[in-house]
Amino acid sequence: MVSRVSEESTESLRVMVVDDHPMWRDAVARDLAEAGHEVVATAGDGRTALRVAAAARPQVAVVDLQLPDISGVEVTRGLVAADPPVRVLVLSASGEQQDVLEAVKAGATGYLLKSAAREEFLGAVRTAGNGDAVFTPGLAGLVLGEYRRLAAAPARPDEDDSTPRLTERETEVLRLVAKGLTYKQIAERLVLSHRTVQNHVQNTLGKLQLHNRVELVRYAIEKGLDRES
Repeated sequence: MVSRVSEESTESLRVMVVDDHPMWRDAVARDLAEAGHEVVATAGDGRTALRVAAAARPQVAVVDLQLPDISGVEVTRGLVAADPPVRVLVLSASGEQQDVLEAVKAGATGYLLKSAAREEFLGAVRTAGNGDAVFTPGLAGLVLGEYRRLAAAPARPDEDDSTPRLTERETEVLRLVAKGLTYKQIAERLVLSHRTVQNHVQNTLGKLQLHNRVELVRYAIEKGLDRES
C-alpha cells in the first residue's frame, strides 16, 4: 500500500486476506495488523479461503478476484452465504464494469482498486466491517445504475406481489439505504444509534427474505423508495 498516515483508533476487526501474490498478501496483512486489526487467516487460493474461513470466523475478508483455482466472485458468494456471513471487500487491479457488477451481485460489501492509498484501504475495511457499502470513487454510480436497470426489468411470472409488512421505522431506514446513505449517516439523520440502524436492517432482511444489502437496495428501488422524500 502507499503513503503511511496515522489512522484514528477504532474497534479491532477480525480480517482474512485472500490473494495469490505472497508479497502483496503479506503487505496487506501487515497494514491491517499495524492499524490494530486481527488478521485471523490468509489464503493464496479460493478453496483454501473457504475452508479456513469456517474455522477462523473473520468478520471481513479482503478478496482478490484473480485466484488460481476458483474466482474471487465464487469465494465472495461462499463467504457471504456462510454462517455467520462474512462481509467481503474486493481488492482488485480490475475496474472493469463486468468484474465490479459480478462481485456486487455475489454479495460483496465493497470494491476497491489496488491502486488505492493505504488510508483509503483501511477506511474501506472499517466501513465494510460496519456493514456499509464502499466503492472506489467512480464505481458507486456504476453499481447504482445497475440496481436501477435490474429494478426496471419486468417481474418474473412466479414473483409474489405481496409485500411483507414493515414498521414505519423500518421503511424509513430502508428508504435511506436505497438513497445510498451509510448506516452512520442514517443514524445521524434519524437520531438513532448505529446498532439500532443495523438491527432495523437485519429485521428488514429477515422479513423480506433477502440475504444482503445488495438485494435490499434492489428491492427498495423496485418499490420506488429511493424516489420518495
